[in-house]
Amino acid sequence: MQQLSTPICYCFLSTKPPQLPALALLLRPSPRFASASAYGPGSAARRLGPPPPPSVASAMRRRGRRRVAPSPAAATDGREAAAPGSQEKRAGTDLKTLATRFWKVAAPYWWSEDKTQARLRLAAVFALTLGTTGISVGFNFLGRDFYNALADKDQEKFTQQLLYYLGAFAGGIPFFVLRDYAKETLSLRWRSWMTSYYMKRYFNNRTFYKIQSQSIIDNPDQRINDDLSAFTGTALAFSLTFFNAAVDLVSFSNILYGIYPPLFVVLVVYSLGGTAISVFLGKNLVNLNFMQEKKEADFRYGLVRVRENAESIAFYGGEENELQLLLDRFRRAFDNLSELLIASRNLEFFTNGYRYLIQILPAAVVAPMYFSGKIEFGVINQSVSAFNHILSDFSLIVFQFQSISAFSAVIDRLGEFDDLLDGNASSLSSQSDSVDGINIIFKSSRSSVSFNGSLTQSDPCMVLEIRNLTLITPRSGNVLITDLTLELKDKDHLLVMGPSGSGKTSLLRALAGLWTSGNGDIIYHVRGSMQLQNSNVSSDEPYDMKLEGEEVLQNSKQRRDNGIFFVPQRPYMVLGTLRQQLLYPTWSEDVHHSPNNDAESTDPLPFLSEVSTSDGVGAKPEMPSTAELIRVLEAVKLGYILPRFNGLDCMHDWASVLSLGEQQRLAFARLLLAKPTLVLLDESTSALDETNEAHLYSQIEAAGITYISIGHRKTLLKFHNKALYITKCESTHSDLRNWELKTTTQISVEDSSPFSS
Repeated sequence: MQQLSTPICYCFLSTKPPQLPALALLLRPSPRFASASAYGPGSAARRLGPPPPPSVASAMRRRGRRRVAPSPAAATDGREAAAPGSQEKRAGTDLKTLATRFWKVAAPYWWSEDKTQARLRLAAVFALTLGTTGISVGFNFLGRDFYNALADKDQEKFTQQLLYYLGAFAGGIPFFVLRDYAKETLSLRWRSWMTSYYMKRYFNNRTFYKIQSQSIIDNPDQRINDDLSAFTGTALAFSLTFFNAAVDLVSFSNILYGIYPPLFVVLVVYSLGGTAISVFLGKNLVNLNFMQEKKEADFRYGLVRVRENAESIAFYGGEENELQLLLDRFRRAFDNLSELLIASRNLEFFTNGYRYLIQILPAAVVAPMYFSGKIEFGVINQSVSAFNHILSDFSLIVFQFQSISAFSAVIDRLGEFDDLLDGNASSLSSQSDSVDGINIIFKSSRSSVSFNGSLTQSDPCMVLEIRNLTLITPRSGNVLITDLTLELKDKDHLLVMGPSGSGKTSLLRALAGLWTSGNGDIIYHVRGSMQLQNSNVSSDEPYDMKLEGEEVLQNSKQRRDNGIFFVPQRPYMVLGTLRQQLLYPTWSEDVHHSPNNDAESTDPLPFLSEVSTSDGVGAKPEMPSTAELIRVLEAVKLGYILPRFNGLDCMHDWASVLSLGEQQRLAFARLLLAKPTLVLLDESTSALDETNEAHLYSQIEAAGITYISIGHRKTLLKFHNKALYITKCESTHSDLRNWELKTTTQISVEDSSPFSS
């Protein structure tokens, strides 16, 4: 089956090695004009010039096959991909917007911490490009003298020119190779920096969560992996193309104009007319390339979801349904690619004729001068060579229109993503709720600053206060909880109950700072052993943090470092060893930075080592030893997996090899190692039997950890001393309280509803 792909090829430019002799150009179709259809409809291999060296050609093919499936972590929820049939047609982006987006995406690197290396390498590439242009000019004159000697049957001069040719080949080829190598290494370094830059912004302030939960844009993983790679390589290649074209134009225009001025006029008229026709015929290619990127990503994402949910699909017997869904996505990609191929075909009818006609055009124009004896035979070769050079410079749009359109689609996708990361995208602003006003406040156990600026003394036994909390959904505005007020002190354990859809998990999202739609205050009382997230404030100083709306909590690490821990129903299994599973997330940075500092200090790409997305670093327990890790596995009754997986340092797909119950016990092991002040448990024992459930709750209670649980089992009541029951709100703007708080001693387990009135 033919791969659906519209690759961008990167070696379409500035590859003008020594010109082939004119006789060869006249006797056969020149490789300079060979069709590049083998590289796909999005190929940019339309550049006038001989085929690139083998190493460059292989790079073109590698980059043409840049569809790589995302990691499992990158595709865990179907909301990432747009709904089937959405955005089947798309309005085009105007040229001004494309130019603005290009500058916004491209500029930061050249003023970054790596700017010195970047500018030096770019200067070297431009210098080598100038060198290759000078070599091409030299070969232009060598070719003239070579064919003059051949026409004059001057064997001695012919031999001399042949030796000059061979010497020039030996001296000139390294310049072309080094130029391409320098360009590729600069492109790779630029991509590395941009990947780090975009990844930091993607994870900063939980932007990745907002994109996923609100379905703002499609396939952010593809934009980071594929589009950044395409952008850096193509942007640098185009820059060199235009620079080389400008130098060529100056170098060869004098030669051609000096041979025969009318030939220069013919060239200008021919190239301008060809450009206008190419723009007209290929005007739809930009949008078709944009949609092809999206549709292929959607199809790939569907395949990833099948891989990630293979067992569930097999249990349901849903193979036929999944097959049909995938084929539907493939058909949408196929239909779009068919349109793209038709548009490319129409353009190829013109560009092929345009390319082949110029093989005879310059010779036909200057031939009468040769027949009349006004010029020598070698001048024909010189005129053909100069004509081809200048025409390639004038005809950039004609020969590279498909690559330009594909590159425009990449700019559009990255610009859209960049706007979103900056918080400027209309899609994000339109979905931001104007009533966002839930305040997350951290108070130390010492004195702290209250709302009016006066000093207050925090209750040393207090863990959490919720004041007048009204919670609504971020997008639809439905009221979930109205005017909730409660206090939680040390060793107070709260069970949250209620029917499905009443807002239990949403309450935990608000406590974690993931949802801020609504109003009210959530106050965490931080123990003296914890360090608040302000590197300029010492632990002895009173400090209070109050951030509103979208700025509430800059990141989850800030919450975690202040002793707040979250355990979801389906724990997240990181890509790594069993040891890394246990240390996640409290000591993840320590594990990733285990190599010695000397190695890091000599890292040629230091920006790839900077993974922190927070400004402050809170205090945390010392990293557990191997013996402690084994002991905590025994404590949660998972000791038997050590011999099963050959110790702590084995690598597996843990989400697949461990059952959900084992994953939940592993999450409790993380919790016991982290020793937080407060833990939020979202049905975290739902896959466990009652015996294991009771054992885990006894472990965290013995560790002195205060916990809030969400659950449906009435057997959970015995592990808690307070219970909060939430009912569904009947209207969007309900002012009636829909919750009730009781101690568990007031509730009978046998009651059909523990909060029946």
